[in-house]
Amino acid sequence: MTSTTESTRELLLSRIRDVADYPKPGVVFKDITPLLADPAAFTALTDALAELCVRHGATKIVGLEARGFILAAPVAVRAGIGFVPVRKAGKLPGATLSQSYELEYGSAEIEIHAEDLDAGDRVMVIDDVLATGGTAEASLELIRRAGAQVAGVAVLMELGFLAGRARLEPGLAGAPLESLITV
Repeated sequence: MTSTTESTRELLLSRIRDVADYPKPGVVFKDITPLLADPAAFTALTDALAELCVRHGATKIVGLEARGFILAAPVAVRAGIGFVPVRKAGKLPGATLSQSYELEYGSAEIEIHAEDLDAGDRVMVIDDVLATGGTAEASLELIRRAGAQVAGVAVLMELGFLAGRARLEPGLAGAPLESLITV
């Protein structure tokens, strides 16, 4: 559990909008755009995530495409550490490391520039939502393949009913998984 205060959690949760039947019928989408539009809530989120990065000794932050970029970049600036994007396959120029992972129906692939991580780096993965954990799990593999260590994973919101935490546990190898809100 993080040291995020209950009032901060309430502020963040109050700025997340439920959108019924998006992207398909029966799904309730958790829309964080109202949170991003509120400077007090966005600052509180940035501060909470930056504190986690500092507490866990991160030297770099990996942001997962696409909403993870929005969260991770200001956190990196606030924490005074580097930001490295993890992108969908084919979006990064030059040499990359890639990792495939399974989705509910099919598979996907993500990539990272390996030269942006060093053997001494401790990397915190940041994303908006932990759902099934597939993308986060693949990012942990990429970080290790690049020669860096995993400092942990930090997310704004964990969808507990999708069991992403259980899927990530083996890949975390003891590194923390921090979620500011669990629904």
